[in-house]
Amino acid sequence: MFVIEEEPTRLLVMCAFCGGEGKDPFGVMSRLSTCYVCGGEKAVWVEKIGHAKDCPVCKGSVISPTGARNHCAVCSGTGVVCVEEPSQICPNCNGTGWEPLMSLYCIDCKGKGAIPIERKE
Repeated sequence: MFVIEEEPTRLLVMCAFCGGEGKDPFGVMSRLSTCYVCGGEKAVWVEKIGHAKDCPVCKGSVISPTGARNHCAVCSGTGVVCVEEPSQICPNCNGTGWEPLMSLYCIDCKGKGAIPIERKE
């Protein structure tokens, strides 16, 4: 994750899907096609809640783990997820964010690999 700019509620990170090139990395339409994750901007804004980390499902690669030539559904192709604090490792997926038997991201943590700890007041 390469942070370009940081604001109180969001981060501007280099688009991991196209590697900051602004072009479709698979060249599906043509090698000159605009990246559909960043729209050719070479970077994307990510909402900052808690702390940012590499997406546990695609491991920051942004490619769907299902093998399709698509971006990861968990991080929307940014390679980054934000986890609320305080949090703990998701007991359902053990922090992987993935349900291997279902070939889907973990429903409990929404693929983030961590769930917030409820505060008792």
